[in-house]
Amino acid sequence: MSVQIVLLPVFVLIGLTFFLLIWMVGARTRAVKARETSLKDIAAGQPKYPAKVAQIGNCFSNQFEVPLLFYILIALALPLRHADFFIVLMSWVFVLTRFAHAGIFTTTNNIQQRSLAWFAGVLVLLAMWIYFALKMLLLI
Repeated sequence: MSVQIVLLPVFVLIGLTFFLLIWMVGARTRAVKARETSLKDIAAGQPKYPAKVAQIGNCFSNQFEVPLLFYILIALALPLRHADFFIVLMSWVFVLTRFAHAGIFTTTNNIQQRSLAWFAGVLVLLAMWIYFALKMLLLI
């Protein structure tokens, strides 16, 4: 697999993260300007944002939890030349689950649906790690 094909899902997921960052900053700024929270409240380290603003911020923060394992896997698989069709295909499936998770998180925030999207992504990532580990350990 070419480097570009392997990295494209990574770039798409990074794009989602930056999108959420920009959305979060805008939502937080609007909340302060609308006096829905105060600088004093957010400077203390325990931000008190309206629920929707908190949802966006929490979704952004979530992009640094499970996806970190995805980034590490790709960072290892690529230079070790183990980023094959299965890894690329599962990368796209993982990215789709992250978009579904973020979409649910920032809209309805339905915990059951959000949990299903999160868990689907975790299962895909687990399969990727098992596959990668077996390829490395068994030298196949």
